[in-house]
Amino acid sequence: MGFLGDFCDDVARSIGFLSRIPMPGRHFVGYDGRLDRAVRAFPLAGIVIVLPSAAAASAMIALHVSSLFAAFVVVAIQALLTGALHEDGLGDTADGFGGGRDRDAALIIMKDSRVGSYGVVALILSFGLRVSALASILPLFTPSGAGMTILGAAALSRAAMVWHWSSLPPARRDGVAAAAGEPDPAATRFALGFGLIAAMLLFYFARVPALGLIAALLAVFVAVKGFGRIATRKIGGHTGDTIGATQQLTEIAVLGALALTV
Repeated sequence: MGFLGDFCDDVARSIGFLSRIPMPGRHFVGYDGRLDRAVRAFPLAGIVIVLPSAAAASAMIALHVSSLFAAFVVVAIQALLTGALHEDGLGDTADGFGGGRDRDAALIIMKDSRVGSYGVVALILSFGLRVSALASILPLFTPSGAGMTILGAAALSRAAMVWHWSSLPPARRDGVAAAAGEPDPAATRFALGFGLIAAMLLFYFARVPALGLIAALLAVFVAVKGFGRIATRKIGGHTGDTIGATQQLTEIAVLGALALTV
């Protein structure tokens, strides 16, 4: 099939895993559900998944719609397309880390489908911080620039998921992340390189100032490394929930950094 055909399969499988967007069945023929190679397509899949919300932001900025309303619409579209997958991971992680007395208790709480007070607070903060950051930066860009900035944040946050996933051992052997396999080192390097380059190009064409670009990249580093240390201390590694939480925390960090520096 060749590299291009394999990569197209990985993109479709990554979009199918990270969202509710239906993908053609031909990309899943003989597929065993493992993502060890497919993670290389996570940043591009993130761009595709977020493209509708980025287009909506561009249109609303062009029509001079309230930036606060536009920010809410952007976040709402993303949550609908992903099925709130990453928000679910953030909520479960907050409940487990906040309410678990030890590693085992935290993992039990994280597996519970019910949302506790820590999860509710985390989700309120996640939506509030992302919406407020978007509302502050969207009016500063041209319509196309606003859309490209949102896409750049999407690429970085999906690359961050792979970084977190690959840098920590699985905290449990029967979870979603464990069943999906460990990211292949070559696929991890590709994902990180692609995500970084794609984000830098998108931010460049969006005319994000150099200070904003540096702040965004530094925010990604601090968010992933800092959260990784917390996850290691709390549960000894990663789970599907912490991978989703990484996406949320990184997106908040990137948008917050841009709001503070652009």
